[in-house]
Amino acid sequence: MYVNSGYLNNSLVDFMDKSRPLIVGSCGTYHLFTRPRLPTYRPKGRIDYQLLYISAGKAHFYFKKDEETIVTAGHMVLYRPKEMQRYVYYAEDQTEVYWVHFTGSHVKQLLKKYHFPAKDHVLYSGTSPIYQRLFRTMIQELQLRKPNYEQLLTMLLHQVLLLTDRNSGEEKIKNNYAQNEVERATNYFNDHYQSDINIEEYAASRNMSTSWFIRNFKQHNGITPLNYILSIRISNAQNLLETTDYAISEISSIVGYDNPLYFSRLFKKQTGMSPREYRKEKAGD
Repeated sequence: MYVNSGYLNNSLVDFMDKSRPLIVGSCGTYHLFTRPRLPTYRPKGRIDYQLLYISAGKAHFYFKKDEETIVTAGHMVLYRPKEMQRYVYYAEDQTEVYWVHFTGSHVKQLLKKYHFPAKDHVLYSGTSPIYQRLFRTMIQELQLRKPNYEQLLTMLLHQVLLLTDRNSGEEKIKNNYAQNEVERATNYFNDHYQSDINIEEYAASRNMSTSWFIRNFKQHNGITPLNYILSIRISNAQNLLETTDYAISEISSIVGYDNPLYFSRLFKKQTGMSPREYRKEKAGD
């Protein structure tokens, strides 16, 4: 296990100090790769703030009693004063984490300025070597204590907070873009499910890669685009079989299949019975 840390005035005791807007009390890093596990449990928390950056692997947090939250690389975790702290790092996860403790009279305003959640603990930050450089520099400043190092520490922490805010904002934009595109596609498929829809051509028409579109569609809807279109077609075919006396070949055409035999094979694969058997069973209900 690799450990490196630095403490203001070489004191390991947490403290609250509102004499200045922002004060960095300590900073450090753990990289777990040999020791099986490294647990932390502070039932009453600390009296300062703590920010943890998961730079590699993942960590296991318990923000609520016995309710595990796995936080992966590219996320920050914020603990406020007097909040219970319980988390575990495991060697098998190859966890690398950086942490900083801070206090001051303007901390709440700063966190609000940089859009940290008011109640939640986890915030997306993205992975970047810049974070590692900033944390390592804070550790070094606390260890060397050169002139004006306390002012430099606050500047470095500001950079960490600002970079997190920027990356979190960009992630929200990406997520909103993906959600909007998936909703647009879902509506389009509902309106045109009878047509011969080519997923690659649809993605290209929206300037998206096919793999990106399929991945995000499945993430938001729990099903791939092709399977979604298939489900609409089969569902509407079932409705027509139950409520009309249309020929199976006509129903096949209505829901988008020119070949009735192919339609029948798909229908049976999805429902477990042929269209004819399905109609007969529903008629007898």
